[in-house]
Amino acid sequence: MEKWLRAALDYVPRWIEFQMRLTEQPGCSIAIARRGKIVLEQAFGHADLPARVVLTPAHRFRVASHSKTFTAAGILKLREKGRLRLDDPIGTHVAGLHPKIAEATLAQLLSHSAGLVRDGTDAGQWADRRAFLDEAALRADLADGPTIEANTRFKYSNHGFGLLGLAIEAITGERYADWIAREIVAASGLAQTLPDAPPARGTPFARGHLARLPLGNRLAIRGENPTHVLAAATGFISTAGDLVRFFSSLSPTARRSVLSPASRREMTRRQWRDTHASVERWYGLGTLSGRLGDWDWFGHSGGFQGTLTRTVCIPDQDLAVSVLTNAADGPSQVWLDGILHILQAHQRHGAPSRRAATWHGRWWSLWGAFDLLPMNGKVLVANPALQNPLLDASEIEPLGRSRHGSERGRIKLATGLGNHGEPARIEHDERGRPSEFWMAGMKLLPESKAAKELTARYARR
Repeated sequence: MEKWLRAALDYVPRWIEFQMRLTEQPGCSIAIARRGKIVLEQAFGHADLPARVVLTPAHRFRVASHSKTFTAAGILKLREKGRLRLDDPIGTHVAGLHPKIAEATLAQLLSHSAGLVRDGTDAGQWADRRAFLDEAALRADLADGPTIEANTRFKYSNHGFGLLGLAIEAITGERYADWIAREIVAASGLAQTLPDAPPARGTPFARGHLARLPLGNRLAIRGENPTHVLAAATGFISTAGDLVRFFSSLSPTARRSVLSPASRREMTRRQWRDTHASVERWYGLGTLSGRLGDWDWFGHSGGFQGTLTRTVCIPDQDLAVSVLTNAADGPSQVWLDGILHILQAHQRHGAPSRRAATWHGRWWSLWGAFDLLPMNGKVLVANPALQNPLLDASEIEPLGRSRHGSERGRIKLATGLGNHGEPARIEHDERGRPSEFWMAGMKLLPESKAAKELTARYARR
């Protein structure tokens, strides 16, 4: 493993732990893969907060719309076998549909450009007000035809992927869950992934949780409800580890995959831009894609009752990252972006030099915490409270030890509101342990000492 990556993997869990404390989330599970092999897999918090069940990497989550990527892989696999074409009208495989919907192609359904309703006239399944739809209910929702004309814009539709699941059943003569579990899940070497709930008894399972508001406390959501005909859109259960393995295998550069390189390129190719989104993102065939910094990524996200999840693959770096959170306000989106920012910074600046490596640790003051991240010839001052902890980070140039044993440095880069050009230093106690970090004229302390100082100054007597 490259030294820069090892340093980044050391910091990622420390940042997530801080974010967990800051946001008071129930739980989070993360995994990072390099060239398809897991290099970090860790869980934080609880699988069931009211019951105080500790979350582990083995706990499976409802990963919701990640299911669409598995379904898309299934469709591409059937195309490789010559059993369908992407421009086949869905009516070729699924009879009895509204004539306009029957004309929609498999490619349009896969890319959410068929113009179909998103979740029907009653989307209560997403709020636990009703069961997920069976085939009859799906057909009833689609009886009036498309909502808009096909091929006019990206318009997300869970119902469209429900139709793709029916197409797989019609073509293979098997239940969707059985065929996809064998031909895609098992064939990809995934041991912790299921196409739908409920999981087998005894399976470690992460409960979803309500957001902190409006109740002021988080109640657990059982989350074991089957999704029936919508399994192809949202039924899947998995772990962060399995997800990074699977999405790594979908990279066009992957050495092993259930799909050919041509199929993988077709799946991840950008087809429709989400023009009304605040971030630049695209949809391919069962995959989202975008760009963060100078890294292009593809992947998917998911939202089930009380869980929010996201996985991305960065082909040019042979990296995949998954962040699973088990609350309705879980920040899986921004935490995954934060991890990418951490990885990018370490890859750009390089592994810690010998002189920089002695600058490390988390330091506190009245204003919160700062983390020292040594890199090649420099030290970045990160703010772990930020969604990008390295945003506008000051850089310290280490200058070596003084005669008194303190680590001396100079702030060689800072914003105009910062301390550009001023000194920095780390003092040590009588045992040689770091005891104070001075950022120009501001003294910061280890957490326990800072807490003691603040308590003495501000606690009521």
